[in-house]
Amino acid sequence: MAETLGKFDFAIDRGGTFTDVFARMPDGRERVLKLLSRDPQNYKDAPTEGIRRVLEEETGQAFPRNQPIDTALIGWIRMGTTVATNALLERQGERTALLVTKGFKDLLHIGTQARPKLFDLEVAMPDVLYEEVIEVDERVVLLQDGCRLQRKDPKRVVTGSTGESLEVWKELDLDQVEKDLRGVLSRGITSVAVLLLHSYTWSDHEKAVGSLARRLGFTQVSLSSEVMPMVRAVPRGYTVCADAYLTPKIHQYLEGFTSGFKGELKDVDVLFMQSDGGLTPMEQFCGSRAILSGPAGGVVGYAITSGSQMERKPVIGFDMGGTSTDVSRYAGQYEHVFEATTAGVTLQAPQLDINTVAAGGGSRLFFRSGMFVVGPESAGAHPGPTCYRKGGPLTVTDANLALGRLLPSFFPKIFGPAEDEPLSLEDTMKHFHQLTDDINHFLSSSQSQVEANGTSTSQDSVVPNSQSAMSLEEVAMGFVRVANEAMCRPIRALTQAKGHDTSQHVLACFGGAGGQHACAIARALGMKTVFIHKYSGVLSAYGLALADVVEEVQEPCSLRYEQKSFGELDRRMEQLSERCHDTLRGRGFTSGQITTEVFLHLRYEGTDCALMVTAAGYPGNAKSCRAGDFHAAFTKRYMKEFGFTIPDRPIVVDDIRVRGCGKSGIQSVYEPKMEDRKAKPVMMTKCYFENGYLDTGVYLWEELPCDRSIQGPAIIIDKNSTILVEPSCEARLTERGDVCLTVGSDHQCVLSTELNTVQLSIFSHRFMSIAEQMGRVLQRTSISTNIKERLDFSCAVFGPDGGLVSNAPHIPVHLGAMQETVQYQIRSLGNKLEEGDVILSNHPCAGGSHLPDLTTITPVFRKGVEGPVFFVASRGHHADIGGITPGSMPPHSTSLQQEGAVFISFKLVSRGVFQEEAVTEALMAPAQHPGCSGTRNLHDNLSDLRAQVAANQRGSQLVGELIDTYSLAVVQAYMGYIQSNAELAVRDMLKEFARRRRRQTDSLEVESEDLMDNGTPIRLRVQINEDEGSAVFDFTGTGTEVWGNCNAPRAITLSALIYCLRCMVGQDIPLNQGCLAPIKVIIPRGSILQPSQNAAVVGGNVLTSQRVVDVIFKAFEACAASQGCMNNVSFGSEKLGYYETVAGGAGAGPGWDGRSGVHSHMTNTRITDPEILEKRYPVILEHFSLRPGSGGAGRYRGGDGVIRKLLFRNEVVLSVLTERRATRPYGLMGGEDGAAGLNLLHRPDGRVLNLGAKTSISLQPGDMFCLYTPGGGGYGEEGAKGGTPRSKRRRLNETFPERGSIFEYRMAQEGV
Repeated sequence: MAETLGKFDFAIDRGGTFTDVFARMPDGRERVLKLLSRDPQNYKDAPTEGIRRVLEEETGQAFPRNQPIDTALIGWIRMGTTVATNALLERQGERTALLVTKGFKDLLHIGTQARPKLFDLEVAMPDVLYEEVIEVDERVVLLQDGCRLQRKDPKRVVTGSTGESLEVWKELDLDQVEKDLRGVLSRGITSVAVLLLHSYTWSDHEKAVGSLARRLGFTQVSLSSEVMPMVRAVPRGYTVCADAYLTPKIHQYLEGFTSGFKGELKDVDVLFMQSDGGLTPMEQFCGSRAILSGPAGGVVGYAITSGSQMERKPVIGFDMGGTSTDVSRYAGQYEHVFEATTAGVTLQAPQLDINTVAAGGGSRLFFRSGMFVVGPESAGAHPGPTCYRKGGPLTVTDANLALGRLLPSFFPKIFGPAEDEPLSLEDTMKHFHQLTDDINHFLSSSQSQVEANGTSTSQDSVVPNSQSAMSLEEVAMGFVRVANEAMCRPIRALTQAKGHDTSQHVLACFGGAGGQHACAIARALGMKTVFIHKYSGVLSAYGLALADVVEEVQEPCSLRYEQKSFGELDRRMEQLSERCHDTLRGRGFTSGQITTEVFLHLRYEGTDCALMVTAAGYPGNAKSCRAGDFHAAFTKRYMKEFGFTIPDRPIVVDDIRVRGCGKSGIQSVYEPKMEDRKAKPVMMTKCYFENGYLDTGVYLWEELPCDRSIQGPAIIIDKNSTILVEPSCEARLTERGDVCLTVGSDHQCVLSTELNTVQLSIFSHRFMSIAEQMGRVLQRTSISTNIKERLDFSCAVFGPDGGLVSNAPHIPVHLGAMQETVQYQIRSLGNKLEEGDVILSNHPCAGGSHLPDLTTITPVFRKGVEGPVFFVASRGHHADIGGITPGSMPPHSTSLQQEGAVFISFKLVSRGVFQEEAVTEALMAPAQHPGCSGTRNLHDNLSDLRAQVAANQRGSQLVGELIDTYSLAVVQAYMGYIQSNAELAVRDMLKEFARRRRRQTDSLEVESEDLMDNGTPIRLRVQINEDEGSAVFDFTGTGTEVWGNCNAPRAITLSALIYCLRCMVGQDIPLNQGCLAPIKVIIPRGSILQPSQNAAVVGGNVLTSQRVVDVIFKAFEACAASQGCMNNVSFGSEKLGYYETVAGGAGAGPGWDGRSGVHSHMTNTRITDPEILEKRYPVILEHFSLRPGSGGAGRYRGGDGVIRKLLFRNEVVLSVLTERRATRPYGLMGGEDGAAGLNLLHRPDGRVLNLGAKTSISLQPGDMFCLYTPGGGGYGEEGAKGGTPRSKRRRLNETFPERGSIFEYRMAQEGV
């Protein structure tokens, strides 16, 4: 199909800034072309212009711009485009209406209920894609064995595509739907998305609505059951909305594109790249599959080219362009994800796992509080970097230009307002001189302050006495090094998350900016080889030419993978495979060109960790499906990624997927230059490296002979990219014309203990990377749902004094709390700690938050040094550790013993030996107390504790490697500097607040008070020292310890305080011990914030922590109160247990309305999807929407809470642990209070009961629990001038749009 001899073939990647064209001539020659994607003064459409130029230049015939192009000479056209991505980012899609099951009109607004940026008080989130919502009065529910809910009227029972039975509780009212649709149509909306619950398995209602909409004249009708029939309503809803929103825009673009050709390209084979790395015919190209159309071509390009030349080694793709940097991995198979978020929209569709990890050459450069910071803000294409001559900021591109690594004379003159000037070295140097002066002023003023005070303001001076001024080149080099380290972190995460060794990969570098950083990044990651294809500057376009046409089909399933299901599975796999074959044959492929691959989406029963598995390499046998031994493939991959299997657990098939490929990629032809000569530079230049300026040869790629080496330093230039060959590296041109770099060892200059501000940023990344890698080990090796899937854990590194250095992820209730635990052990055990020991602790008196959070602490020793030189620790939430109720979070506990097993300074590992017998005895000990049980899941406890020990071991190993590289003295010195940097940021914030406060009231003392529902006051007085930037936080006057479990250990208050300080600083800072260095905290003993040793505390962690935050923000007048509650709801029986926290309203603030239906402050937990909830538990979600009017009125309105109604199908015990039922979230500066929450129980006989804030009650089938969560407070007096809140859309383009599995993992971690 790809052979079109005698004609021109085109592969075109239309990017945000540039359009890349790869063309193959009739005689087999190849050429590439790059042009601006938008140049309205010269042409309407860049791909059309690219084709026109090639045809005109190659044939000598005239192809006028104002006439359609004759297609007689065109064989095929393949395109990748960012049209869909840009429409999503800019919210420029089609006007769309959403039709959704009644009771769920706000389901996609609430989404997962987690906020995307943990410390963003504004909670800026992208808008939903639909303009109007129609609630469809229909309902189907899954039949459940043992359901005791009696229905008076018999219901129709139907069978879904998964084989599951469903009851139709409410038949579809098409007359009302028609009336509603006509109203929408009359308002000019012609695109609709349809999302009805459980339509992934039974789609009759959706199809009926779809048929009606098409009959009425809607031009785009997207049904969730057709776009992506996978369980989980929220991501399926986002996907169908994206399809309805974007597909019309794609069609509009295609109409414009085809209009530039005679016959509108009807006789030309036109294919478009999809997000999964496969091509599809133009007429099949749709919005939900188009998001990664552009970057997918690059992945295919490097996978095919480098995979064939690098001895089949695994490859990391590194695509660094002007506006983004993408990282991916290829090891013989494309790595796909099936749910990913782009621009705030989560799409359920097969997508290549392309991780956008940085803003590329356009990453902006900042110097903040003594630290070099690169990104995440981007200069974008407009105005672009400073050197683009459009008034843009300094960026990574400018840093490379200032160091002599980019040569303006080799760049086209396309810059400046008229786009006819060269890159401006002069502008770049001018701005760098200013930045260097600012940095040196900071260093000298800090130095003067230290000398004037005679000592530092903290244990470690931010700037030591010998700090000298930096040169411009040192500053620029520093930013490049920090940028490189920032890009190394996600590459480590991408490989190590699945158990791969980063150093064993080849770095395949492409994109215009990647070649300048390739050697440095490969060296930092331990990689020895960098591969740069001859078309690296246009590899996304070249990849399109190499790609196959792909047809994918997928169906949901709910069978177990077992012998009795194999017949049905084989039948369905063959049916889907035949569908793929038929489709591809219909597109002109012969059977010999078609291959199919079957995948099963498998998971262990009772877990959510599903893997999409192929049986390639695992042939079928008597105990497997005919398509292959999926059991063996699944267990081997599970062991590889997670470190264990669960042999006794059944395996469930969630989905069946078949990927059909029509082989159509071209074979590239290259004539090697086998000349017996050395490579000669076309010029010499001065280029700056670690050791200063070095003479650097400049070579033209097209003039390099094959198999001749070029020793670094050198610069290799072609039309579309610049490659920097660093000292101790070597470049060689392969027989196919590609560049292969061999990376030499790093001859690092020896660091002293004196502060180097560049190294400060690099060490900050290194310490964070250690904590992140510990977390990856913990997640991989743990077994419980809480740790492995909900990611409810934190890992951290501490100094020899127990002071926090770095922790990941940033779970609010863990911030700073582990430091208290480590320091308690140092005080308690002192010199009793030995190498090979691991301490287990969870007691509130020892820095614990609540008992299920078990902390393991490992001292790090160094040969020849007395005592630990560092500590590493991990804290994980265990699902059960005994006590009076399953889950160890009782709503009515009155003593610590009722909440589970207690550990203060327990040696979990002694001299390298895991103390299984002793820890088992301790975990079962709660059974000795009346009404209590020992742990109900000992196996998971022991497995997760071993995983925590393994994570600590990894952290200890990485700390040791860091010390081996730099020396103990240097590593500990930089530990202190990083803590001091966080301290400086907090001091600056306190000084700024003091200046504002003095202007307003002339008083530097603020105070506030708020009440718990039982009337207990929490009081705070803050005294600020403006000169020092320090403060005393005094909670004297706070109420006494309470009867019940709302007592909060001291560690909780410190976590809340660090959270608040970070929010008010307003920028990324290291979250460590330094944050609290300027703060003195006074908490009265015996109060609710520092209770007695045996006080119950489980509610303090999830409720009182929120009130502490409210009191702090009220004192600083930062924003109105958010809902102030986590709305803890759990239900269960002897057979099952379920726990959730529920969103509410966020408080408004100066300049913004509060977000509705979102978690705030000390929690960010994701909520279970409605379809999963109803599939696994004896409950029906009757209603889930916003609670209108519950947000406080004001100049800026508080966010609304939510309404959530749960109808129970069996007997359960319901437990509710809530606050803000008697008190209301406060408004600020004249804004009104938010509404209080309400917990109601509706009995089948019509009675309605108020359950109060905290209760535990036995429910019968037919009982319905109705939760009304609090709204947020308003800010400012209603009707005041200037009340229009600033747009939240701005946030989409302020920073680069992160995406990929690394981003999803971090979001999941912070959604705990």
